[in-house]
Amino acid sequence: MTGKSGNMQAFYHGWLMNPRKIGAIAPTSAVMAREMAGVARADSDLPVLELGPGTGVITKAILDQGVAPENLVSVEYSEGFLPTLRQRYSGVNFIFGDAFDISRIARELGIRRFDTVISALPLLNFPVEQRVKLVDAVLDLLEPGRPMVQFSYGLSPPVPARPGRFSVSHLTTVFWNLPPARLWLYRHHEAAV
Repeated sequence: MTGKSGNMQAFYHGWLMNPRKIGAIAPTSAVMAREMAGVARADSDLPVLELGPGTGVITKAILDQGVAPENLVSVEYSEGFLPTLRQRYSGVNFIFGDAFDISRIARELGIRRFDTVISALPLLNFPVEQRVKLVDAVLDLLEPGRPMVQFSYGLSPPVPARPGRFSVSHLTTVFWNLPPARLWLYRHHEAAV
């Protein structure tokens, strides 16, 4: 399996084997990927963190946004996606690992801060406590004032705001995605606008 078709095969194979781990009935659309990537700043000296690159649609959008490949760290849990991702996006720091261990992964990479976090994780497939811990851990790694963008197929945010800890706001709804998705911005409470 190589190229785009290789990751599509990996997507559908993963979906058939464990649909809750993949979390979608179809890969992310290019429209949704552009909306998510639009939050990243290409001119930042800090790296961008991508959680769950899957087929690489969002990875491509982040790079198209102007983020240098060496300034993108991408954590993927499904090992089957990695060979094609590494072949297609040379220079991107693809890490095989669990996004829920992001504090440890960042520490091992020697990264103290990210500019932006773009997450395609199927958070609604995990217990609420685990989701809250992930958002807390991610926000602790962000440059003050910078956001985490997260998609959801639900009507409400996958992780509700936690007063005094973090806020969540609706960025947009992407109807050109199967199914339509909502994008949410998470920020530390003191950075909320």
